[in-house]
Order: sequence, then C-alpha cells, then structure tokens
Amino acid sequence: MKSVWIKADAGPWEERKPIITFALESGADCVLVSETDVDAVKQLGGIQVATFDEGRDDHADICVVGKGGEGDGTLLLPSTTTDATDYKRLSSLAAETAAYVVISDKAHERFAQEIASACSHLIIIGTDWKVIPLENLIAALQGTVDIIAGVRSFEEAKTALETLEHGADGVLLDTDDLSQIAKTIEFAHKSEHVIELVPATITTVKPVGMGDRVCIDTCSLMVSGEGMLIGSGANGFFLVHAETEESPYVAPRPFRVNAGPVHAYVYGEEKTRYLSELQAGDDVMIVRSDGETRHGVIGRVKIERRPLILIEADVDGTTIKTLLQNAETIKLVAKGGTPVAVTELKPGDVVLTHCERAGRHFGIGVEETLIER
Repeated sequence: MKSVWIKADAGPWEERKPIITFALESGADCVLVSETDVDAVKQLGGIQVATFDEGRDDHADICVVGKGGEGDGTLLLPSTTTDATDYKRLSSLAAETAAYVVISDKAHERFAQEIASACSHLIIIGTDWKVIPLENLIAALQGTVDIIAGVRSFEEAKTALETLEHGADGVLLDTDDLSQIAKTIEFAHKSEHVIELVPATITTVKPVGMGDRVCIDTCSLMVSGEGMLIGSGANGFFLVHAETEESPYVAPRPFRVNAGPVHAYVYGEEKTRYLSELQAGDDVMIVRSDGETRHGVIGRVKIERRPLILIEADVDGTTIKTLLQNAETIKLVAKGGTPVAVTELKPGDVVLTHCERAGRHFGIGVEETLIER
C-alpha cells in the first residue's frame, strides 16, 4: 500500500485546519506542518506528523531536513556530499528522518541518491521535470529508502505512484482542493497487488470432527466474490468467501470470513500468518475473485469449537488442502466468482485457489525443500 502525505505548513492555522482534518478523516498517512502546529495536529486525531527540522524538540514523529539548505538548492552543492550540512544533521537526529530535496538539475539528483543513505524517507520535489528524475531515483534506490514524490494534483500523484511499474512509495500532496486529496488517498490505498488465482479440482470432502476455528471480523464490508486466501499448507490457499450471502439460517455478516481452524495460514502480501496469531488491529488482505486485492483491518477475532470438514483439491498434479467449519454458510469461490457452500462441495467441482512453489519460514516465502501433509 502506498502512503499519502499532505503538505500543510503554510498559511494561517484557520485555513489549514480544515485541510488537515479532512486528510485525517480520509485516511492520509502523514501531514507535514509547521513546527508550531505539531501538538495542535496531534489533538485532532491519530496521524503521523512531520515537520521541518528547526533544531528544536517539537514532538514530531518525523523530522524533515533540507528546506533552506542544500535540499532546496539555495546553497551550492559541496564537492563531497558526505560533508553536506544536511547529511550531518540527518545522521545526528534521533527521531525518524526525511530528506527534502528539490531536483532542479542532475547534480541535485545525484545528491538525493547519496543523502538517501542517512534517512528513512526521501522527499523529492521537481521543478521543471515530471518523470525522468523520479524514474532514475526509483531505479537506483528501490527497496533502500521510502521515496516520497512531491505532487500538486491527483493526476501527478497517479503518475508518480505508477512510474516504472513499482512507482514511488508515496506522495507529498500540496493542495487545498479536498477532492484532490480524497481521490489521491483512495487511489494510493487501493492495493496494486494482484494475486494469481488458478482453478483447482476438488478431490476430497470429508467431515473430520471438532476443532477450534477462527472467524476474522474486519472493519470493512466485503461484497460477493470477495474473501481471504486460507490454506493448511504453504503451497496452496483456497479463496474462502466472506459471509455476504443471504441464508435462511442466519443474517449476512459481510465483514466476516469464517476462515478455518487455528493452525491454518492466511495469505498476505508480504507473509502468511497463522490464524491463531491474529488479533484486533492487524492488517489483512481481502481478495476478489479476479485476483484484485485491497487492504483490511481486523476488528475482532472469534475462536470457537465447531465441527470441521477436510477439503482437498488438485492443481496440476499437486494436492492442496484446508479445513473449514462444516456449515452451509461457509463457502469457497467457483470460477466466475460464484460462492459455493462447503456442504454442497463434491469431487470434480472446481474452485479458485492460489498456489506457490516456495516454502515458508516464519511466514516468509523461501526456496527450500519442504513437505507438508
């Protein structure tokens, strides 16, 4: 998920407060404000606050260095950037840090690359350019520093977030147009992660007795065709449908995925986790039947003793399996996105799954020999 910072460090507080409040309520990740406004912003709600470093302890979460120094081009670049004033200031700060670099020429682009090693975030602001320096910095620094691109509109933000496919890690949006803020946050927080879903043919459906099963209740409402990827092994995950469907027995609970027993994995963008580990406030990945994903937050986890059913399926000669509660409200997803109840499954039915070749070590994919039965 990409991050959105809102630049709100100029002008009267009365004019900036509505922008900051709107950004906070819309889900912005950080606001960049004057050092005199840090406490006032924190009183509005829980959001990361960044401020330009003035050499004072202002309780900001992120100290931004560079405005008024080498970073905005007001001073000549030194011949050796490791002796730069900003580099020394970044290295000496105890708080989380960001370098603010205005790219006006190739020398500033090189400076940005070198100073990136001393900070957590690299904020780059273009002058007469839009894409090329950003492409160069993404290619040179991807995975080593959080690259935040300065933008003034949703269209600029979209371009920055999609540059070189990977895009910047986030944007610093400088606008007082609330609609631009809303569109940018919605776009940035929509996961760009697409999961490959493949058909699997059911081979076994068998009741196995009682076990402790986990319901994942999220802070999001899911729709038909959405759910989570759950599996008993690291090689294969079934798309378990959310409880969005009408039933004569129970009202829909579109915030819930009845995910299976405590030992099972839930698949995420970076790693898998055991269902038994999950708790309120954790992130979770919601998956659609076409492979599109989005971010969710767990609001509650319910573990209860229930009858279970073993489900095995074949994917190109490989057997994958999971266990789920044996009830008509628990469903997998057939091709086309249609939910199918586990109580109606039979050998020969085809459902959507995600398969991997790598094993898992503490939930992280690794290439190793691994047998799970």
